[in-house]
Amino acid sequence: MKRLLPVLTSLVLLSLSTPAFAADTVSATPPATWHAQTLLQALANMLLFAGIGIFAAIAGFKLFDKCTPGDLEKEILEQKNIAAAIVAAAVILGVCLIIAASMLG
Repeated sequence: MKRLLPVLTSLVLLSLSTPAFAADTVSATPPATWHAQTLLQALANMLLFAGIGIFAAIAGFKLFDKCTPGDLEKEILEQKNIAAAIVAAAVILGVCLIIAASMLG
C-alpha cells in the first residue's frame, strides 16, 4: 500500500495539471448531424428511416412468430382468431416503439 500511494498521487496531480484538450485541436467546422438542412434532405431521411423501420417491424414480428408455438399468421388468417390478432398487434406496436425510440435517441 505504501508503494501504491505515491503512484496514485502522482497520477492525480498529472491529470489535474494536463489540459483536457489542446487549443489547436478545436476546429471551426460544426460536427456532422442527422438533422436535415433542406426539404429534400428531410424527405430523404424520412424515406430512409421509414424503410428501415418497416423492415425492422416485419423482421421483429417474424422472429416473434418463430419463437412462439404454432403459426401465428395461419392462426389469424385461416382460423380468424381475434386473440392471436391482438397479440400480433401488440408485438408489432412494441417493436415499432423500440425502433422509434432508437431512431430518436
